[in-house]
Amino acid sequence: MATRAEKLFLATRPWSFSMTAISVTLGTIFILQFDRIYWKFYIPVTLAMVFVHAATNLINDYFDVKDKVDRPDSPTAKYREHYLLTGTLKPSEVLGMSLGLYALAGLIGVYITLHRGWIIPLFAVTGGLASFFYTAGPIKYKHKALGEISVFLMWGPLMMLGSYFAQSGNFQNAGRVLLVSIPQGLWVALVLLANNIKDIGYDREVGVKTIANILTHRGALRLYILMIIAIYLITILFAITGILPLTSFLVLLSLPPVIKLISVIQKENEVPPDADPQTAQVGMIYGVLLIASIFIGYTLF
Repeated sequence: MATRAEKLFLATRPWSFSMTAISVTLGTIFILQFDRIYWKFYIPVTLAMVFVHAATNLINDYFDVKDKVDRPDSPTAKYREHYLLTGTLKPSEVLGMSLGLYALAGLIGVYITLHRGWIIPLFAVTGGLASFFYTAGPIKYKHKALGEISVFLMWGPLMMLGSYFAQSGNFQNAGRVLLVSIPQGLWVALVLLANNIKDIGYDREVGVKTIANILTHRGALRLYILMIIAIYLITILFAITGILPLTSFLVLLSLPPVIKLISVIQKENEVPPDADPQTAQVGMIYGVLLIASIFIGYTLF
């Protein structure tokens, strides 16, 4: 039987941390065009971003239960154990763990700021506020169909550019990083979109507005597929135009699981209950291949 500490860890949804690790690493890898990776920055930045991601997941569960958005009959409770709904964890424990993780990330931010200057707190405060007010009042912008846009910006431009600056201390390659943050940000937004497509009926019932329930099931599925097509077209375009090295065509190796995922989602009358982790898994394959291709392109050619 899992200990209380293990349950708190599982409540952070660690399967989702791969998205953060990939965004940080993608932002970092571009330094290889001019310099080397500084592990004394890369490791702390990765840890800080994972801590914030974990805190976000916990604080979202806390407020969703507090506001009665998450209930025992909610779709979320069907594919993962929701420790607040089962009473296994107390709200105060989840809130305390979340705030503790934010504090740890903040301490790491102080360390990076001492080396890289005042721009780091700008990245940190922007990300922290977006994380907290995703479901926290009075803003609760997740409930206003802004979730996908937010995670696109946070895991795409903000996280990748912040990671690059933490490594380099400058914005010499910022334009390239920002462009490549588009497909990565779209992947993370796809994970949330998959979750919201699955939850369309329930979200309407509890008064949560999302892009999925605005577009309806069919429209949201079309958007999902169009976003996947856009990711690969953008990546190919960037490889052809030199924004990415030609080795970036390696990402096409991730197409078989992508095609399989689309097929599964389209064939089902209802989106599978684990559509979001499935999407995250395929996005991880894409991200790892892209990181490897950039590393190969900048170090071997």
